Amino acid sequence: MSQTRQKQASAPARADDGRSENLRDSPMMAHLLDALEAGTDVGHYGRLTFAMIARHFLDEDELVRLLANQPDQDEAKAQPMLLQGKGRDYSPPKRERILEWQKQQDFPICPNPDDPNSCNVYRELRFPDGTYDHIQEFWEEKAEAEGAG
Repeated sequence: MSQTRQKQASAPARADDGRSENLRDSPMMAHLLDALEAGTDVGHYGRLTFAMIARHFLDEDELVRLLANQPDQDEAKAQPMLLQGKGRDYSPPKRERILEWQKQQDFPICPNPDDPNSCNVYRELRFPDGTYDHIQEFWEEKAEAEGAG
């Protein structure tokens, strides 16, 4: 099994809030990493979930290598998924979205969907500060749009 290389944290150290910068400290991401490394088909939404989250923690070559290890995938198919997520600066999906996507495929993205605390990457992982700023802007714009309507 390969060691995933973590991006170096560029933000100053924060108080220990229980969140980690190691993907394997999220049970869902460890589950996806194990499946990807084994060449198990995690489905379109499993790949999308993985790419949207892992892009904040892995270098691009490692991420593309893992996605290209899927059945009927290669680097030419994996690269656009990564570029799309980066280009549009997609935020990592919330637990509710992951569970919606999981219903649309065979592979269980969330290994323990009955546990309300599982598959919440915002609770498990520490994303770069800009990720949280982007999410806050989204909710502020949505509230303004609803207030104007």
